[in-house]
Amino acid sequence: RYCRARQANIKTMYPLRLVARLGLRGRSRSDLLRRLSTAAPKKIAVLPGDGIGPEVMAEALKVLGAVEKLSSARFACETHLIGGAAYDAHGVHFPDSTREACGKSDAILFGSIGGPTEESDLPKWANAERNALLGLRKAFTLAVNLRPATVYPMLASLSPLRPDIIAEGIDILVVRELVGGIYFGEHKTVGDRAFDVMEYTEDQIRTALKFGFEVAQKRRKHLTVVDKANVLDCSRLWRKVANEMKGSYPDVKMDFMLVDNAAMQIIKKPAFFDVLCTENMFGDILSDAASVLPGSLGLMPSASLGTSVHLYEPSGGSAPDIAGKGVANPIAQVLSAALMLRYSFSMEKEAVLIESAVTAVLGDGLRTGDIALKGEKTVSTSQMGDAIVAKMHAMGK
Repeated sequence: RYCRARQANIKTMYPLRLVARLGLRGRSRSDLLRRLSTAAPKKIAVLPGDGIGPEVMAEALKVLGAVEKLSSARFACETHLIGGAAYDAHGVHFPDSTREACGKSDAILFGSIGGPTEESDLPKWANAERNALLGLRKAFTLAVNLRPATVYPMLASLSPLRPDIIAEGIDILVVRELVGGIYFGEHKTVGDRAFDVMEYTEDQIRTALKFGFEVAQKRRKHLTVVDKANVLDCSRLWRKVANEMKGSYPDVKMDFMLVDNAAMQIIKKPAFFDVLCTENMFGDILSDAASVLPGSLGLMPSASLGTSVHLYEPSGGSAPDIAGKGVANPIAQVLSAALMLRYSFSMEKEAVLIESAVTAVLGDGLRTGDIALKGEKTVSTSQMGDAIVAKMHAMGK
């Protein structure tokens, strides 16, 4: 009576009459799984947070609503408090109720956290980002971060790179190990000496590289592992594990690059990179370097991948100086939702539709203030979101 399918960590039982109603009889197992997985509502914990978070999140939810209208996908979105907003209501930055809701969800769509700099010492804002974000990472073992950096041709003038470098095409995905390395080692000062310990296990390395290989398979099938193997034992261990794993991904070309050379090549020849995978500190630095290439953090989505649930968020901050003015760029939040469809729900077609709509809207000349040149007309946060949704409907027919 039932067709059983597994999607991520979810087991769902589907009546055969549903298979018939959706016209799926006779389809391949992989197609059946994808189509049926979209029929069951996906539970999304929505955490708008502070500053511009609620404004840009509203546009991402509009886009998910359009996906529902254009496909068989269904989303059950529940909004919960985090950061300063949570402190106002509960006296803590990461309430138990939010933690429990995230644990029961299929994905977490996150906005931003933080308040005005001049108020950073107030209890509402002190350590808000650390308490909330590190709390989420710890609670759900968010061990790998994905940060794309794409330079849109129509926004090339915003990039610090020369036109001839941009013309080669820049679409980089930095995969950063997030819970190991020197940031999580011992830190100590003794008299006139100080030391910080970098430590990795093979399992930690393997987790990051597995995501690296798998996302490379979905892109241009090129993985660059960045390290400092000419000096560091940890980097030599990364190379050992990578060489052991590469045979399981014969369709992916893998190469190694020293971190100092990678820092140069991201600026000199960024078109070389497809997926770049590296340890925590190197990934922190290289992803920040790559983030300036598109010209605005308002274009930069990211994902933090865990063992049970993944989190998706814009790379920028809460921008309290423009909060409530309706001028924030929602594209990073919208593209974060696209990453959610791709990596949590295996909805590649729908993710591509969102990304294509964003590209088309930018091609039409719509600009929020952060990506507008002097004298160019700008649109509001909601107008940009509406334009993306309209383009999705036009392209999805």
